[in-house]
Amino acid sequence: MTFTYSSVVDAEPSEVFAWHGRRGAITRLMPPWQPVKVLREAASLRDGTAVLGLPGGLRWVAAHQPDSYDPPHAFADKLENAPLSAVLSWRHDHQFAAAPAAAGEQATLVTDVVDTSLPGRLLRPMFVYRHRQLADDLAAHARARSVCPEPLTIAVTGSSGLIGTALTALLTTGGHRVIRLVRRLPRNPRERYWDPEEPGRELLSGVDAVIHLAGAPIGGRFTPDRKRAIRDSRLTPTRRLAELAAATAPDLRAFVTASAIGIYGAGRGDEVLTETSARGEGFLADVVAGWEDATAPAAAAGIRTVQVRTGVVQTPRGGMLRLMTPLFEAGLGGRLGTGKQWLAWIGIDDLLDVYLRAVTDPALSGPVNAVAPEPVRNADYTRTLASVLHRPALIPVPAFGPRLLLGAEGAREIAEASQYVRPERLIEAGHQFRQPDLDQALRHVFGRDQSARTPIRTAASPE
Repeated sequence: MTFTYSSVVDAEPSEVFAWHGRRGAITRLMPPWQPVKVLREAASLRDGTAVLGLPGGLRWVAAHQPDSYDPPHAFADKLENAPLSAVLSWRHDHQFAAAPAAAGEQATLVTDVVDTSLPGRLLRPMFVYRHRQLADDLAAHARARSVCPEPLTIAVTGSSGLIGTALTALLTTGGHRVIRLVRRLPRNPRERYWDPEEPGRELLSGVDAVIHLAGAPIGGRFTPDRKRAIRDSRLTPTRRLAELAAATAPDLRAFVTASAIGIYGAGRGDEVLTETSARGEGFLADVVAGWEDATAPAAAAGIRTVQVRTGVVQTPRGGMLRLMTPLFEAGLGGRLGTGKQWLAWIGIDDLLDVYLRAVTDPALSGPVNAVAPEPVRNADYTRTLASVLHRPALIPVPAFGPRLLLGAEGAREIAEASQYVRPERLIEAGHQFRQPDLDQALRHVFGRDQSARTPIRTAASPE
């Protein structure tokens, strides 16, 4: 069978081709609903080899084909490893051609041609996703270049986590150099050893900006040990890194740290919460306030600091959505308690765009609410998720359920939290969200995107 999918993206062919050749491209294109992990990226689109990890320990080895390498017009890869290649055929040709665009700009007709034994109905959602990711990433990079034309060298902590993996891929496909600050022996020149308690004096040498993501996961029962780990993994490492950044000034352009909407407290009712709202009460509010205060040494040194107050991130690869998806797919999902709690959510790619803007936009500083423009009530969230997955949402979760798993304090501050948070700073800055609508965001990450870019051509031979 030959499957073909085409669409037009607003970038020149040379830039679209170059994007595919940069580190992180395959990670950015990997659909989040598929149980596939990037084990190794291809070093070259001409003759490099990419390796993907599949369930059951299987590997997908995609070898690029030198005879099809024609920059900036085409490249190809082919499945070449046993035992998969014995039962599955796959050759993927990537084609790029100039296309007219508005206002005299040049666009690119992107065409994927796949010769495979897989049915086309399985491929179309994947390529709808890939084409939207490509177009949206290129647009995000174009916006970033309008305020920061030159590529940056960016040091990132927590780069192996859910957000860090996706963010470093976005940054490198934009031409930025990422230095991963790791807590083990570095494995290549793109890594540096980082001791959170006593970071080395040369840690930020040659670095233009810092993105600090590291911190112990918040989910779980709030036992004394758990609370200590949550607090200690954030406050002291952030302050030590901020102090080092201050010593590095004025060479450092930006110091960007993760934060959370937990600073507003768990029970603010229908109060509209913006970056200027007073902090709330509770363990998480105390931790987040201390976390943000720990960036003070960098700010005092004149470094632009940004605290990204993150809402509930939407991706089936992790977090709340990963936990909820199996229940909803089994038809066992439903609202939590009364379902009246406000949920301030954000799609994972929109969160990445906030970090990209935070590190490149000299006009952005201070706390920034990284949430979608409109929060939803829990009942509306569960109803939307069920609709996207084509399942009912008829079984409400009793209030005591989360308390059994998280304990009274954890349930109150996480599962039962109600926060009507709006991204006022981003709205004022004219920020563009990829998926401001919950239904649209969930459809994208689950491969059910009904509002995808209209393809120029999509075709498959009879199955």
